[in-house]
Amino acid sequence: MAEASIDVVGIGNAIVDVLTRSTNAFLEQNDLPKGIMTLIDGDRAEEIYGLMGPGVEISGGSAANTIAGIAQLGSRAGFIGKVRDDQLGQVFAHDIRAAGVRFETPLAAGGPPTARCLIMVTPDAQRTMTAYLGAAHEITDDDVDSDLVAAAQVTYLEGYLWDPPGGKAAFRKAMAICAANKRKISLTLSDPFCVDRHREEFVDLVENQVDILFANEEEIISLFQVDTFEDAVAAVRQHCEISALTRSEKGSVIVTNDHMYEITAEPVASLVDTTGAGDLYAAGFLHGYSQGLDLALCGQFGAIAAAEIISHVGARPEADLKTLIGHLIP
Repeated sequence: MAEASIDVVGIGNAIVDVLTRSTNAFLEQNDLPKGIMTLIDGDRAEEIYGLMGPGVEISGGSAANTIAGIAQLGSRAGFIGKVRDDQLGQVFAHDIRAAGVRFETPLAAGGPPTARCLIMVTPDAQRTMTAYLGAAHEITDDDVDSDLVAAAQVTYLEGYLWDPPGGKAAFRKAMAICAANKRKISLTLSDPFCVDRHREEFVDLVENQVDILFANEEEIISLFQVDTFEDAVAAVRQHCEISALTRSEKGSVIVTNDHMYEITAEPVASLVDTTGAGDLYAAGFLHGYSQGLDLALCGQFGAIAAAEIISHVGARPEADLKTLIGHLIP
């Protein structure tokens, strides 16, 4: 087996995030369910965008946020995702490349416009998201760069992209490439509603394909349809080589077949916006994993990265993550 020339490659929805501060009244007036993500069509996206206050535009998407964080931490990173050759597509491509990520998926010349996620952050730091997935959901197995996946230690898959048939085909192709090249597959469950839609298939993936699983407490309980987090831990350790399970202020738990590591949440002076907390936790963890560090330290890296991201608006780091974890590096 050839030595990996890339540490982590992500495959996910290529989305431009538009973030703005909002109020509970605005959410109620516009029938926006607080604290969750709602899928919308292009017309509704234009309507909400017109009603929002001043915002910040930056390339996003769950897996893309993770990969950008991995690159900032110093690992070699790549991303596969679909955008159009429109203004937002150019924004996405520029931002992720500027973050140090290898992004070579061709911009589509036709079809739906680039995906966008409208994120409204209320004073309690809750994020309410409406997503128009556009070009992101047009990805197919043809967009998967076989050489890039074969060269990566870990390929990280975003659960949200299991929804469209093309995304599923892209994941299947990537998993086959990883198996043939003895590389690792990582999956994030993404969202409890995503788990509800694909529970049977996700359980099969976790049992037979996935080496490193990321989930929060609600997602892992939903996956195995159990009553408590402890029951979910007992179930997942029978299925997956490594599971990194986040619990917000309770920290996280890293689970293997025969070990469990409890990671304390990193203190945060001010909780501003929970957008991207799980994404950046995965970034810290996978950075440490790709550098061959022990799992407890990987979890600490994840906790530090997550704490940084929730201390400000937006899902991309403002502080230098490499500096923040520097004191922990052996």
